Amino acid sequence: MTRDAPAETDTIFAPASGFGRAAICVVRLSGPGTRRVLDALAGGTPAPRRLALRTLRDPQSGEALDRALVVFFPAPHSFTGEDQAELHIHGGLATRTGVLEALSRLPGCRAAEPGEFTRRAFLGGRMDLTAVEGLADLIEAQTQAQRRQALRQLEGGLGALAEAWRGRLVETQALIEAALDFSDEGDVATSVEAQAAERIAALAAEIGAALADAGRGERLREGFVVVLAGPPNAGKSTLMNALARRDVAIVSAVPGTTRDAIEVALDLGGLPVTLIDTAGLRETQDAIEAAGVARTRARIAGADLVVWLDPVDAPAPPDAGGATPVLHVAAKVDLADATPSGALALSAATGRGIADLLAAIEARARAAIGDGGDAVVTRARHRIALEVAHEALLRAAGALAAGDTELAAEDVRLAARSVGAIAGRVDVEDVLDALFGAFCIGK
Repeated sequence: MTRDAPAETDTIFAPASGFGRAAICVVRLSGPGTRRVLDALAGGTPAPRRLALRTLRDPQSGEALDRALVVFFPAPHSFTGEDQAELHIHGGLATRTGVLEALSRLPGCRAAEPGEFTRRAFLGGRMDLTAVEGLADLIEAQTQAQRRQALRQLEGGLGALAEAWRGRLVETQALIEAALDFSDEGDVATSVEAQAAERIAALAAEIGAALADAGRGERLREGFVVVLAGPPNAGKSTLMNALARRDVAIVSAVPGTTRDAIEVALDLGGLPVTLIDTAGLRETQDAIEAAGVARTRARIAGADLVVWLDPVDAPAPPDAGGATPVLHVAAKVDLADATPSGALALSAATGRGIADLLAAIEARARAAIGDGGDAVVTRARHRIALEVAHEALLRAAGALAAGDTELAAEDVRLAARSVGAIAGRVDVEDVLDALFGAFCIGK
């Protein structure tokens, strides 16, 4: 994939490792002046892709700043596609500050903006937009399933598929245009239109199958949302603390203590689960508690799973879940004379049933979002683009069947353009600033 070269002519630099005291701090550089920077700071440019031990000196005063390992990556065989280098300096604050200040004083050299290295890699054709998104997700991944999904996308899972679809759509568009060119030769036009119709049907089926995944990829990125719900004093906050293994919610015998939702992120078997403790559901005249109850109902409506707790029995009230799956839990069984039937028995105080509840939640999450190895669509942007393409292909099929070849050609063109936007070929300018702005500095 080839794009216009980056408009920036500055050489940029930034720490690529964490802040705070550390053994090593890696400072990245990229841009046309990289060799010049190395000459000024490190006494010369080392052989490509070989670490060299150098004394870094302040170009103005000549003072030694550090003994560091320096590596140089010549264009175009670098992450950004430009001349690039790394300085592996000692990680103390004074050393890092001295090196960064020396770099900032060099002509044409400036600190990088968030995500600017990756943005240059994208603009230079080193990565497509889906790979950039995969890299962002890989940096943010908190569970193994999220890591697998992000790595799959970084390695071209969606990008390669979208590019293959786009290529087939362009070929289909050419067939339809050929049919228009030979419209006065009935047999030829009919044969070409039949070929185009077959391709349109196949592409529509493949894209439709990718869309029919219940949002697994997006849900994996964001986490499987579990709401703890039930009447007041059902033991929701005690269970929340037990599952989080720390005191995150206030536990009180006074009904209505929980007024707002409390969230905790869990890793269950490598799957991201967001656990939400909510206000007890009941009719109340207290305005603040009523607001908490309203928020609980809203959280339930947007949840992937409701864990409904009742200290006596476990029936879900009429509006507890609606379309949301409900897992019934009989709580506080340590205080009951008998164990209720038809529900998972649990005592957060003694730990009874906690392992069974976690296993049940993990099983529901795995069934809903998978393990990160198969989802094609991972962002709302991808889904919207594929939905537009799918609808356009369905219209194109109908147009061909009705003999409206020109309309079919326009819809196939629209589908190709929409699929091309996934990898960043067209119409992505509005995406770039938001995407790269979310990256950390140095990436």
